[in-house]
Amino acid sequence: MTTNIAWPALPLEEWQATKNTLHLYLQVVGKIRLALFPRLNHWWHVTHYVTPRGLTTRPIPYAGGSFEIAFDFIDHKLRISTSKGERREFDLHDGLTVADFYRKVFENLDSLGIHADIKAVPYERPRPRHSLRTLKITPMIKSISNVFGGSWSA
Repeated sequence: MTTNIAWPALPLEEWQATKNTLHLYLQVVGKIRLALFPRLNHWWHVTHYVTPRGLTTRPIPYAGGSFEIAFDFIDHKLRISTSKGERREFDLHDGLTVADFYRKVFENLDSLGIHADIKAVPYERPRPRHSLRTLKITPMIKSISNVFGGSWSA
């Protein structure tokens, strides 16, 4: 049986800021899994898994039990659940900064007795096409190129 599903248009320029913020939220949660999950080859221990409602870490072993962090994109919540039946959650809302997200994640983990040391710096931040350094060096490259190789334009 073949079904033709029409996917909605998803122009990147309309959701670029959301994508960039989500990328950084996922890094925070991924680093927690990286810090606490036993190592596996090919970095399989740090992936996020797709669920019908969003993304999850799946169970992460901790102190004789486990916990899971799930992004629920339907209810716009981040949920932390433990194997002891404890649960914490908070809203993922417009305007939630990465710093506020980080603070809320670690406050909720602390309230569950879960402690993870992570490097609180993004690995790959979304950057503008031209960084300040690029803009400063372009005139120098143009000048050097003109001296040694004729005209050049950026």
